[in-house]
Amino acid sequence: MTDWQPSASLELVHLRASVYQRIRQFFAEREVLEIEAPVMGAAAVTDPFIGSVTAQCAGRTYYLQTSPEFAMKRLLAAGAGPIYALGKVFRNGERGRKHNPEFTLLEWYRTGWDDRALMGEVQALIELLMPGLEVTYLSYRQWFERHLQIDPHTASVAELAALAKARINIEAEDEDRDFWLDLLVTHELEASLGDGLTFVYDYPASQAALARLATDEQGQTVARRFEAFIGGMELANGYWELTDADELRGRFLADQQKRRALDLPVYPSDDKLLAAMAAGLPDSAGVALGVDRLLMCLSGASHIADVLAFDVDRL
Repeated sequence: MTDWQPSASLELVHLRASVYQRIRQFFAEREVLEIEAPVMGAAAVTDPFIGSVTAQCAGRTYYLQTSPEFAMKRLLAAGAGPIYALGKVFRNGERGRKHNPEFTLLEWYRTGWDDRALMGEVQALIELLMPGLEVTYLSYRQWFERHLQIDPHTASVAELAALAKARINIEAEDEDRDFWLDLLVTHELEASLGDGLTFVYDYPASQAALARLATDEQGQTVARRFEAFIGGMELANGYWELTDADELRGRFLADQQKRRALDLPVYPSDDKLLAAMAAGLPDSAGVALGVDRLLMCLSGASHIADVLAFDVDRL
């Protein structure tokens, strides 16, 4: 019996410790405060495509947090200033080469910044850990137009579906344009990215999540959101944060309606977060970065289990 042994080599255990040390030094030099967010919460993320792990405690149902975001925004509203958290989060049903139900997330918020400024800091951190990477910035529209010759913001659902079916072996039928956009991203566009660091920004408004909306240079309403990729693997997801509590409540309700339509569990929305936002969430930008995936990029590991001391199969 050998499954008592760690899934990662001791060399990678040491690499992880070194990366944590360098991350903390990076933020200490920039006077960003490390905070500790609760792993368990009374509410859960409403995103239809993220599942939460439940926990029973003292007769109540709690949720292992998929991100420290909600707690961190309450700290921002309380006046904490620029903050970061480095710790474990949980997502139900996520398991595979790049996914483990329990994983390490680095999340940070910069008050007074927008998404453009934050992309620069993400670049600085990654270049500290992986010097010499080629860096590319392109909008979501440019990404689609360069590789698929289609404008993702104005193309009809029928046009997107036809393109996906022509390029991908799929027979699905769906009236949700984001279904087709995401399919094209995961099956076509991510593979088009080189080995360097790529930032994609200005996502469709329908994919805003908790990002604010703005008008781009072509007059299109877009989400002020970005993703960072290394070698085609998504590494980070950032927002110029929505600060309107009423708008956020509406997005929570829309998510819950979609979960019902998909016959998924409907989680309670975070009323304390909404109260904090109503009290005044400062203008800020935030980003979440997958540390395990970063370690995969640093080490050349092909499977997330190779960088985890104990992946889900070794528990």
